Amino acid sequence: MPNTLQDTVKLNNGVEMPWFGLGVFKAKEGEEVIRAVKAAIRAGYRSIDTAAAYNNEEGVGQAVREAMEENGLTRDQLFITSKVWNSMQGYDTTLEAFETSLAKLNLEYIDLFLVHWPVKGKYKDTWRALEKVYKEGKVRAIGVSNFQIHHLEDLLGEATVVPAVNQVELHPQLTQKELLKFAKGKGIRLEAWSPLGQGNLLTNDTLVSIGKKYGKTAAQVILRWDLQVGVITIPKSVTESRIIENADIFDFELSAEDIAAIDGLNQNKRFGSDPDNFNF
Repeated sequence: MPNTLQDTVKLNNGVEMPWFGLGVFKAKEGEEVIRAVKAAIRAGYRSIDTAAAYNNEEGVGQAVREAMEENGLTRDQLFITSKVWNSMQGYDTTLEAFETSLAKLNLEYIDLFLVHWPVKGKYKDTWRALEKVYKEGKVRAIGVSNFQIHHLEDLLGEATVVPAVNQVELHPQLTQKELLKFAKGKGIRLEAWSPLGQGNLLTNDTLVSIGKKYGKTAAQVILRWDLQVGVITIPKSVTESRIIENADIFDFELSAEDIAAIDGLNQNKRFGSDPDNFNF
């Protein structure tokens, strides 16, 4: 059970990844993303999640470099994730995409690099490319994003490296229990994107009520639930006060009854795209 913002989970290759991080989806390149990343690192965050498709890798890299200097941190104290976009999937194009992300971030290495979506007919070749850059030591861990059980089974049939992480939409109305169980059995960690359901769950009566018991917001209840059910989480925000508030979840523990009540909110409801019906 993580007790601080810097606590880590050991991935299947031994690499330590923070349980909690900042997502920068929709954060504008330039001042907005730089400000958000620096605010997060200043507040104690050590994990930042970006992607080629977010068009803000350069800002993330700049913010990381400046934050290290301003906060007396070294590169190995931070964990940076990026992802290869669908239009660049395939073996050679993925190798090219990785080098582009590395150059835009302008960091010595990337900690975690993911296949952003399971593009049919391409994701296996994409994975082979990720295995290559991993074995060359250019990235510390590799994984996937938005993979369902059948995608993982298909990939694992040929993979020589088991994905360390599967980043998926996961929140109280999409608890992903079967996927979580499957992934756990394979040594793959689930990571929640859109953990707050794109803001749609912040007024949910059950979550608000549970929050009142602990003097916490519905958002804080959800993020604490993530950690207690064993899911890495990366809420996104560009507002410093919200970035700080989201991380204020290490001074309470949800009871088993509360966990069950939150699990009971599941409707298998997506606010984002369906990996099996996505316009790639």
